[in-house]
Amino acid sequence: MRTHTALGRTWQDSLAEGGIVNTYARMPAQLSMAFAVGAARFMISAVERSAAPTDMFNSVNDWVQSAFVRKPPTWTTEHDITREWPIARLRDFSQNPESTTVPVLLLPPQAGHDSCVVDFADGQSQIQTIQAAGFGRVAALDWIGATQETKDTTIEDYVAVVREATDLLGGRVNLVGDCQGGWLGAIYAAMYPETVHTLTIAGAPINTKRGKAQAQQWLTLMSPNRGVTAHRMMVARNGGIWPGQYQLAGFKAMEPAGEFQRLTQLFGDAHEREQLAHYAKFADWFEHTQDLSGSFYLWVVKHIFARNELAKGTLRVAGETVDLGRIDCPIYMIAGDRDHITPAEQVWALEEYVSTPSEDVTRRLASAGHLGLFMGRHALQDHWAPVLADIAHRS
Repeated sequence: MRTHTALGRTWQDSLAEGGIVNTYARMPAQLSMAFAVGAARFMISAVERSAAPTDMFNSVNDWVQSAFVRKPPTWTTEHDITREWPIARLRDFSQNPESTTVPVLLLPPQAGHDSCVVDFADGQSQIQTIQAAGFGRVAALDWIGATQETKDTTIEDYVAVVREATDLLGGRVNLVGDCQGGWLGAIYAAMYPETVHTLTIAGAPINTKRGKAQAQQWLTLMSPNRGVTAHRMMVARNGGIWPGQYQLAGFKAMEPAGEFQRLTQLFGDAHEREQLAHYAKFADWFEHTQDLSGSFYLWVVKHIFARNELAKGTLRVAGETVDLGRIDCPIYMIAGDRDHITPAEQVWALEEYVSTPSEDVTRRLASAGHLGLFMGRHALQDHWAPVLADIAHRS
């Protein structure tokens, strides 16, 4: 039987080498161990606390509520919505609207989840970290899930929203982009360099062929010849929309044992109400999905990931080639050493393509996974805070 090949290697070989096959091979043992450890910790804790059967039942009930009962996620920090488009809202967190410091515009990830991950909780908020750095004017775009009316949204529409938001903030901003917001920010900065004072990207796939990202491995599995046929069929099946539930399923598939391990660990701490509440808050965000415009999703898969056109310098937006060499402002790049979505090599690649002098390029490698880059206490305190302090000094 013939198999698809890429550069002389089968896609099965690529996946096995990259780790997905090995990940699934280890899963039964991981699940068994996680269950045993979680159950043992629950019973040991009950014995140590001399818990009565009623107390144990209540702990189990509290765990069930935390693990499986979901609420819509919310933003944490006080703000106003100052502009709304069909595809986004501009949330203004400014504490001093009259400040002459160059404002910050934050572009959250847009990958099927709510944008409030950038303002997850007190002490776990990029917004609050930006405010603490001394910026009087701070705003974030909040991406709105796709509908039948917005299913044909294009990359040009998103760039136009960033441009209008920048104009509303005075015409020049310190642009910060997380993950998908990072490559969007890079595209925008290349197209309108005069409006970007500094550019910061975190966990953003600039060169999607670097490292061993599981996202690329799944793309290889679904599209061995770098096509988007399978993706296009699923979009067509859903009326021109890429369901957020598909995106969530993809994230879970990259770490198949992870969710079960987290649940069993939580079961071991079922009597700890603070831990239950923290897990529930994260799950409320993670499980609450947003649909994506089918047109935009297919464009991203084809041009950013499959063809890697942003890094190659062949990407075209609004009729022009996106030349990252037009970016000459100070650059800040933050990556995670445990990021299986966007390896650090994909983030660092930006430095190779911009015209920014090396002395104005900053790299920070956080001890974090992908989401930890945006809302983890360690990443915010040890990496984002000094980066933002330096940006504030420049602004």
